[in-house]
Amino acid sequence: MGLSKTEDFTLRENKIARYAKALAHPARVAILRILLKQQACICGDIVDILPLSQSTVSQHLKELKEAGLVQGDVEGVTVCYCINEEGWNEAKKIFEELFVQYKSCGPGCC
Repeated sequence: MGLSKTEDFTLRENKIARYAKALAHPARVAILRILLKQQACICGDIVDILPLSQSTVSQHLKELKEAGLVQGDVEGVTVCYCINEEGWNEAKKIFEELFVQYKSCGPGCC
């Protein structure tokens, strides 16, 4: 990450960017929707729902897990995933704080 100079930005800005990166692919958004709808841990079912290979789904889950939006627990040879409530609430709060700052300048603004 040396080229992106993330150290030149605040911790808050880096967190927003981390969450935004995790949400920046439609497959990851779809995975989150599946987990939200299920309201429970899912073991292996995600691959059956999405038109993606196991390895691709695993890569997307890894990205979501690294961002702190999902968590995974190993059960035997499978990993069960669910929403990471703490990370989810933090992301929600951080994005709300960012979006609430916008004040419309009315018609005629660029």
